[in-house]
Amino acid sequence: MDRNTILAIILSVLVITIGMTIQATFFAPSVQEEVVEEAINVEEIYLQPETYSKLPSNLAWGTDLPGSLIALETPAASSPFVYETDIFLITFDPKGASISSFKLKKHLDKGEPVELLFGDADANNAFLLYAGSDRTRPIDAPFDYKIVGNRVIFSQTFAIKGEDVPFTLTKTFTFGDSEYLFQVDVNLVNSENKAIPLSFDNTAYTIGFEPQIGPSFTSIDNRYSYRRFYIKEDGAKKKATITVKNGLYTTEKPISWVALTGKYFSMIAIPDATNYTVTLSEDTSTGIPLESNVFFSRPTIRSADQTDTYRFYIGPQLKADMIPYNDRTSNSFGLSNLFLEETLDSSSWLGWLETILKTILNLLYKVIPNYGVGIIILTFLLKLILHPFTKKGMESTAKMSALGPQMEEIKARYPDNPTKQNEEMAELYRREKINPMGGCLPMLLQFPILIAFYGLLNKHFELRGAMFIPGWIPDLSVPETVATLPFNLPFLGNEIHLLPIFYTVSMIFSMKITQSSSGSAAGSQGMMKMMTYGMPIMFFFVLYNAPSGLILYWSVMNIISVVQQIYTNKKRQKEDAEEKVIQFQSKTKGKKR
Repeated sequence: MDRNTILAIILSVLVITIGMTIQATFFAPSVQEEVVEEAINVEEIYLQPETYSKLPSNLAWGTDLPGSLIALETPAASSPFVYETDIFLITFDPKGASISSFKLKKHLDKGEPVELLFGDADANNAFLLYAGSDRTRPIDAPFDYKIVGNRVIFSQTFAIKGEDVPFTLTKTFTFGDSEYLFQVDVNLVNSENKAIPLSFDNTAYTIGFEPQIGPSFTSIDNRYSYRRFYIKEDGAKKKATITVKNGLYTTEKPISWVALTGKYFSMIAIPDATNYTVTLSEDTSTGIPLESNVFFSRPTIRSADQTDTYRFYIGPQLKADMIPYNDRTSNSFGLSNLFLEETLDSSSWLGWLETILKTILNLLYKVIPNYGVGIIILTFLLKLILHPFTKKGMESTAKMSALGPQMEEIKARYPDNPTKQNEEMAELYRREKINPMGGCLPMLLQFPILIAFYGLLNKHFELRGAMFIPGWIPDLSVPETVATLPFNLPFLGNEIHLLPIFYTVSMIFSMKITQSSSGSAAGSQGMMKMMTYGMPIMFFFVLYNAPSGLILYWSVMNIISVVQQIYTNKKRQKEDAEEKVIQFQSKTKGKKR
């Protein structure tokens, strides 16, 4: 292989390394500044409670014991109802003032809005309240409700059994303007000028998000689907990844937010400044975490009127939808410095390129409803855009090939002086107006596109389940599988993927065609063979489990490059033949004269 190709390989590795370094250094999650919460003006009367229930939390609701919590009102209607915004389709359940279905209208799963509450038939609704620190008996009393503008307001009157002091619990859901973040206010007002008598185990109530974030999945393998907990403590520079041991994790440290993150969507809970106890739990009894829950336990309330405010982001794992909450002028709630984008597993510095590729793919999909065909057409378009650079690279390779005899002459002239060889070759390049790095440019330009394609196929939900060829490539966002072996192959596992094999063959053929056009010296034949077969085989193992859409893109790109190189080679051979004819005719005319 010639020096130019070797440089291309070295630079390819350098581009990936430098790109990741730039991402980690300059595009790492920002250090969160102080979050300025808007305080709700509620007159708090700090009084010592006269009596508190001594019942444990798990007996505080749903029992007839003295000191337990009871509902006093019977609402006129308690059937679930649907509330719709520009981006949400929500089914509210008056029982417990909770949400039983939470769908995103702009993200479709098999043609329908994707469901973001995933659990089994026995799973509780989201945003239920519990008495005290209990997490087993949700307060499922029916609430009265009304819809006022962008707010859904639930209310119910409660009391402690055996006491004659009722208090009103109001839960209000407030939605913004085409935003994935909304607000939940829990307001408690005592009928007398006394502290609200809601205290079990020194805890007033617990609010929970359950079941876990959707969409539905069949297995957790950290590649096709996963669920992860992150916590950002107040004052911390970066998020912390939480490992739930024995199904439970609890912290009483003040936090900025807590996130439950999947491959495509996140639930991020942002509490107010109250010192809540945060509990994260998982149910792994079936081998699959069907429930990943987040709970906030509120300390005893020592006032007659108290409002607690929670904000929840429930939406896609996309930076563009998260960064508006860093600037108070960019969101409906006046929030700033939340840095929700830190929940992303990788805040790609090529997010803008992912967006461009996604937009073009969606436009192509409207014309031809097949994302595989769209990727192929997009590959041709990208190749067309890169053609001027590719053409220059091929011309540079051809010129380098023509200089082969002169380069060998320089090496023979200074066999023991590498410095002099380099000086003479640099002078030769300057004199012939050749850029030795010109052949590397097309390869370098492809790597950002590859990285962006990988992010696109991994993070954009629309490509989940996108079929290309039925029976072979049913999902472009995951590797295609043609067979499953009863045993594991070294480095590959037990799944046989055909596309990586096709890609490897196309890459070997592409490199052979390129090398035949560059005409390397005989002394470099051994290195040439190693790179011709070694690099494609290395990429075969690296990309074996990559999304099939990415392998499809690169395979088509290789095929186009082969066709383009064959055409360039034939054109160059024709030009060389014509030039030799002209030279021969010139010599013949000279002799006649």
